[in-house]
Amino acid sequence: MPKNLVIVESPSKTKPIEKYLGSDYKVLSSKGHVRDLSTHGKYGLGVDVDGDFTPDYVTMKGKKSVIDELKKETKKVSHVFLATDPDREGEAISWHLQTVLGLNDSDYDRVVFNEITKSAVTEAFKHSRKIDKNLVNSQETRRILDRIIGFRLSKLIQSKTDGSSAGRVQSVALKLIVDKEREINKFNPEEYWTIEAVFPEFSAELFNYNHKDIKVNNEIEANDILSKLSNSFNIESVEKKNKNKQSKPPYTTSTLQQDASNKLNFNSKKTMQIAQKLYEGMELENETVGLITYMRTDSIRLSNEFISSTYKFIEAKYGKEYIGSVKVSKKTENVQDAHEGIRPTNINRTPEDVKKYLTNDEYKLYKLIYIRALASLMSSAVTINTTVILDNNNYQFKATGQIIDFDGYLKIYKDYEDTKDKVLPPLDSYKSKVIVSQDIIKEQHFTQPPSRYTEAKLIKEMEELGIGRPSTYATTMDIIKKRGYANIVEKKFIPTEIGIEITDKLQEHFSHLINVEYTANMENDLDKIADGNQDSVKVLRKFYDEFETSVKNAFDTMPKKEAEKTGEDCPQCGSPLVIRKGKYGEFVACSNYPKCKYIKTSERQITEVCDCPKCDGKIIEKKSKRGKIFYGCNNYPKCKEAYWDKPIGEKCPQCGNMLTEKKNTIKCSNCDYKK
Repeated sequence: MPKNLVIVESPSKTKPIEKYLGSDYKVLSSKGHVRDLSTHGKYGLGVDVDGDFTPDYVTMKGKKSVIDELKKETKKVSHVFLATDPDREGEAISWHLQTVLGLNDSDYDRVVFNEITKSAVTEAFKHSRKIDKNLVNSQETRRILDRIIGFRLSKLIQSKTDGSSAGRVQSVALKLIVDKEREINKFNPEEYWTIEAVFPEFSAELFNYNHKDIKVNNEIEANDILSKLSNSFNIESVEKKNKNKQSKPPYTTSTLQQDASNKLNFNSKKTMQIAQKLYEGMELENETVGLITYMRTDSIRLSNEFISSTYKFIEAKYGKEYIGSVKVSKKTENVQDAHEGIRPTNINRTPEDVKKYLTNDEYKLYKLIYIRALASLMSSAVTINTTVILDNNNYQFKATGQIIDFDGYLKIYKDYEDTKDKVLPPLDSYKSKVIVSQDIIKEQHFTQPPSRYTEAKLIKEMEELGIGRPSTYATTMDIIKKRGYANIVEKKFIPTEIGIEITDKLQEHFSHLINVEYTANMENDLDKIADGNQDSVKVLRKFYDEFETSVKNAFDTMPKKEAEKTGEDCPQCGSPLVIRKGKYGEFVACSNYPKCKYIKTSERQITEVCDCPKCDGKIIEKKSKRGKIFYGCNNYPKCKEAYWDKPIGEKCPQCGNMLTEKKNTIKCSNCDYKK
């Protein structure tokens, strides 16, 4: 019988960790969070907003059986180790587990590891600690803030616009997209011309007149300059400089998502899903092991052990001259340095070694992470940069070239970076100091508007502005797209009419709260709470009092958008029929609601499934706005009974709710009962 119970978040971690620890340990999974805020109390927030913001937690749907199993196993062992993820979210999950399992301080220890390898896990158990309540408070404060803003603003948006939600980070990110689109729409292109001298082996562009900057605004000016030029150019100067080209640091969450988008064409959600698998553990030939370190981080720090082993690898494979220096972060504000940058757990486990065990996408992402971490510890490349200045009747032309003198980190990173040689002829050895062009070309151009945000650029902007945290970027991108607030066209965000409408409405009433500076300052406050240097109740009270005043004012003064008329009249009262939005999509109803409650029945064939257990109606087959089949009462919106799985018309013997069927499995729609 094992003496210790270890609880992790993900089921995929249990097998390798149990193997690492041996027979004295049993490893089980909480399968993520087990509790969340209820929807009770004022505005359904699950928070005592009139008091000290005490949260009301409830067991999440489907987690009762998980908790019951963990309680049962806890009683069989002498000690429990809470080994959830090494961040604030993981710390909060451990605290929730400690609470629901009734563990005293003497009953448990908290263990954190940045990678799922035997050495990292066993070492972590030598340095166990108690739960850090400051980290828990920070996560809890963030959750309360997001609940208050999400619930209150979403209710406002739903009642006044065609939108469906708003959020603390989401709405600021959407504002960046909308502001960029307006910047593009206001842009007035300006004409300019370039003049280029073409030679057999290179070309040079006009940049100075009498050694001062020159701008050619139109074709008249271009023709005037051309009339003063001959085909003979004097070689005024040839300057050569050695330049060190440094490698980039290992990935953070943000830079990984940016590069995966730019180099692999992965969206942020896909990147994080694949990275999660690589972190939690992959089945190799003789072992299950995590291939990368924890993928939610804004630190570029690397462990001394990894640096040492990588230096040995570099020297053995490429030579001592390829060993470089460790990268140090220049950014200190808002950096959470609890764990390392994203790197392979073992530098000797090359991408080619594990390729046969991975899918193509997993291999691509692992290789990207592996090569970046390896390159970060390799020496700088040395380039010889040549700049040539040519003179023609006091007009100066410039040509530049670059030769890689020592490849350094580019030996392995050249596929991910544009580093082609651009060779110029040895002009400094020309005795005549005169060179003749083949042609001199003028070309018209127009200044271009700022580029729309790609996912990569938006994530980079959010990181630089201090909006959100590593764990929020992918979710934010996904919500903006799913809500229909922006479309992706040629990999770029273009705001929809709804996205623009919501941004304008929020800025009209909440510009003092929904903006970059306020959101970044809130992140700073959350960091201070995590460090124990800020009181969470004071932060919440200051925010809520100001926010709630603005919300109430917006409910009173923000005009409600008129529903779209269908052109038909209500058969019951003669008022116009309009398109309304419900929980499960659009429907046609009377504009005179609530006096007239007429709802137009869908013209498609209605498939009755069973009697409604809550009213005298029928449960019928319906389609959601996105085309997904669900089952709901035909008396909607009077009765809102609905199911995603097909109800069978029988009640659960345990709780009395409806039994449903999916893939030949009959189970309760409410509790854990299975037939």
